[in-house]
Amino acid sequence: MKAQPEFPTPAGAEDEGTPVSVRIRQRLQAAQRRYHANDNIADCIRPGELEQLLDEVTTRMEGVLDSLVIDTAGDHNTRDTARRVAKMYLNEVFKGRYVKAPSITEFPNAERLNELMIVGPITVRSACSHHFCPVIGQLWIGVLPNEHTNVIGLSKYARLAEWVMGRPQIQEEAVVQLADYIQSKTRPDGLAIVMQATHYCMAWRGVKDMDSKMINSVMRGVFLKDMNLRREFLALIPQKS
Repeated sequence: MKAQPEFPTPAGAEDEGTPVSVRIRQRLQAAQRRYHANDNIADCIRPGELEQLLDEVTTRMEGVLDSLVIDTAGDHNTRDTARRVAKMYLNEVFKGRYVKAPSITEFPNAERLNELMIVGPITVRSACSHHFCPVIGQLWIGVLPNEHTNVIGLSKYARLAEWVMGRPQIQEEAVVQLADYIQSKTRPDGLAIVMQATHYCMAWRGVKDMDSKMINSVMRGVFLKDMNLRREFLALIPQKS
């Protein structure tokens, strides 16, 4: 018996002449799925479609360069810029939208660890969803495990952060998304995340302020209830200027 596709395929959506972005979007809409800039849509992209999407974005980016009145045919510096930009968006800075979460090996808490553990600083790179300008900074993750908590390797926290941040984001939502995912995977008694970043939509454009940084946090579980634990976590994070 042929397996049913996870996402329904609207009539006409798989026509050979239909752009791949339209096919993906129609699947999302048929499944009543959100596809905001910071959403992961990997489970509705079929094998080979990411390569097709790369070609489509390249063509659209060539149109953007034409509209900016840039002679890409005569200018050797921008001749392949459209392709480079398309690869940068799909395969690097927005990769977290188009690939599934990194594989994470989880281990039982055999030693019943229940002391505060802090991971960081983890360097994070994202992009502002308002201007697509870089957001670059660091974050720290505090975990208070219990005997039922799944233990994951330290490097996996960095991989998860890279996956979540690799989308057009606003910092406040990005930290919440990361906290939600770690919470669901590890089920600790407490989870705390602090992120500090420079937003180049302020540094590169607008007020052009290179010194301003945004700091925000998410506290879950006992970090909300136990002020001493929260103070301990914050005190152990190096103060950044």
